[in-house]
Amino acid sequence: MKDNQDKAAEKSGADVKDSRRDRLKLALRENLKRRKSQARGRSDAASSENADASLDDASGEKPGS
Repeated sequence: MKDNQDKAAEKSGADVKDSRRDRLKLALRENLKRRKSQARGRSDAASSENADASLDDASGEKPGS
């Protein structure tokens, strides 16, 4: 009888570890998505700044300055 309880306790311990691992996997995946999105936003902002710089005149000064 006690053997059955020990096996059940071991199984539930393994289930806890599996659920923790799944939660960590999900959190890491979400973090990676967020970081990639942030990096894309930064590169988009940098490319738009480069486009603005190309509209400046040849002297390197912005129009109206």
